Amino acid sequence: MTRRRIRILSGAGLAAGLLAASYPLLWRDRCLHWGARPDETAASFRGDELLPCADVVTTRAITIEAQPKQIWPWLVQMGSGRAGTYTYDWIENLFGLDMHSAEVILPQFQDLRVGDEYALGGVMVRVEALDPDELLVTRVAGWHWVRIFCLIPENGSTRLVLRNRLAYPGIKPALQVYHRAISEAVGALMERKMLLGIKARAESEPDEVWPEGWPDSPGELQWPPFSNGRH
Repeated sequence: MTRRRIRILSGAGLAAGLLAASYPLLWRDRCLHWGARPDETAASFRGDELLPCADVVTTRAITIEAQPKQIWPWLVQMGSGRAGTYTYDWIENLFGLDMHSAEVILPQFQDLRVGDEYALGGVMVRVEALDPDELLVTRVAGWHWVRIFCLIPENGSTRLVLRNRLAYPGIKPALQVYHRAISEAVGALMERKMLLGIKARAESEPDEVWPEGWPDSPGELQWPPFSNGRH
């Protein structure tokens, strides 16, 4: 290895170290609570009880100029092989997550119920609680991850609050700091894009054109949206 390469690697390591050291003081609160108000951050939501001893709790939120019933269809159709997650598809697909964010409401993915499971990359997401137009709670048991979407009407608009609860069982505290810095920062980047994507879609007029790659009608779809055999 040449001296120049050694210097470059050393400089990159130093930069990464400085970023990690400054993260708790300068960046962590912004990553954990992007867009959320203090009362939303402090609030308890249905679903929090599914992972009470979480190592990380994030609360992010956005105001959408639409009614909850206009936002709900965009939430229930998310997932791999479904409507995507409205984030940076190209980043997610680098990891083989098969994300293709839809620009329209897909009727074949609207009948979501408690107990249903759908794919998110290489894992299965289970619906733990669901109140139409109000609340959607999902869990990935193997990842110790609970996600809560809450729709709160407010003066003609809607606050969409997104909470994540994550645990790192068996990981030493020193390594937890590293995992938190990476997962929290990346999560903030992707979920900010997701919330903005949901906002843009819910506030726009519905498009009747099916996304490229989808069949001409819901009845032609061959992908099984639920693991329990329901269609």
